Amino acid sequence: MLVAAAFAVAIGYGLVAPVLPQYARSFDVSVTAASVVVSAFAFFRLVFAPAGGFLVDRLGERWVYMSGLLIVVVSTLATGMAQSYWQLLVFRGLGGLGSTMFTISAMALLTRLSPPGARGRIAGLYATAFLIGNIGGPVLGGLLAGFGMRVPFFVYSFTLLVATGVVAVFLRGGRRPSADDGMPEQEALPVREALRDSGYRAALVSSFVNGWSSFGVRVAIVPLFAAANFDAGAGVAGTALASFAVGTAAVVSVAGWLSDRYGRRPLVIGGLVVSGVATLALGWCDTVPLLVAASVVAGMGAGVLNPAQQASVADVIGADRAGGKVLATFQMASDSGAILGPVLVGLVVDGFGYTAGFVLSGALLLAAVVPWVFARETHERLGREGDGGVTSAAVSRTGSSTP
Repeated sequence: MLVAAAFAVAIGYGLVAPVLPQYARSFDVSVTAASVVVSAFAFFRLVFAPAGGFLVDRLGERWVYMSGLLIVVVSTLATGMAQSYWQLLVFRGLGGLGSTMFTISAMALLTRLSPPGARGRIAGLYATAFLIGNIGGPVLGGLLAGFGMRVPFFVYSFTLLVATGVVAVFLRGGRRPSADDGMPEQEALPVREALRDSGYRAALVSSFVNGWSSFGVRVAIVPLFAAANFDAGAGVAGTALASFAVGTAAVVSVAGWLSDRYGRRPLVIGGLVVSGVATLALGWCDTVPLLVAASVVAGMGAGVLNPAQQASVADVIGADRAGGKVLATFQMASDSGAILGPVLVGLVVDGFGYTAGFVLSGALLLAAVVPWVFARETHERLGREGDGGVTSAAVSRTGSSTP
């Protein structure tokens, strides 16, 4: 049910993504102002993440998930009816509050409901649903924009209502155990305790650099690089972004299965190395085929990395503890990278050129390998206690970390 809801959310988000900057420009504002509308959503996601994690731990995942979806429904409807740029900016930004609520609660539900031996595969399946929606959504959004730039926002609201209905009706069994069920309440895992685990610390680092590269630099800098170096830059940029998504979709499910079989660390390290090398190579891509090839390989690296690192965080939390704040911190690391990456790489590009900007991003991805080399293997079946962290089983037995 979570996978089905993820597809509905992603295809709706894909509907509005290609028209949002043009919609903002229709209010006679600059390109920079139009870009701020996109950044506002990510900024609100970042600042509200701690509160979202707190709500998940206190109220439970299912209610926070549905509430977050409904907030984005209202925000999206208001965005589609905005009468000025400032209304558009506020309404779109407030949608970030709901977005972080349902993102964190979905991760918490997946963590609690997934069997330990299948966490990687389930994370890969969940990511695949988002990818398919993100690939198909822009195509439908472009078609709907022919009926007016406001129409995709109304359709997106409908897809979010569908996702809410799916969770409300079919995921009743996903309710967190409580005293009303004759079972003890789940204790929340504090962030400070999770930070004692070397696997969680490494996941925060890789989440930050992946957000920097995959969600920040890829979206903001690659299109500018294509426009500066190729004729029909907009079309080339779209091809490069789509190629990244195709590369990710091609491997993400298999990568999740492999992480369940061989452990999280090998997949995360391999994904970081592949992504880092491909990102380094982007700066020297002087033909469209080379750019597309590098984008595909970078996407494959991200597809190998993501399910393994998400499963690693789930391993640290375990199925018998609430982990809203721990997951919120993990999400904040990615959002921070997505916000800082384009700004800092943009400054590097202005001073030293695009090649230097991609070299910086690739070097960060490769540097993130270091904490994973020294981190413990979090997979319960493959990991060993006493190598810089503590297994989730030990945490759940004692209620605290053991060296």
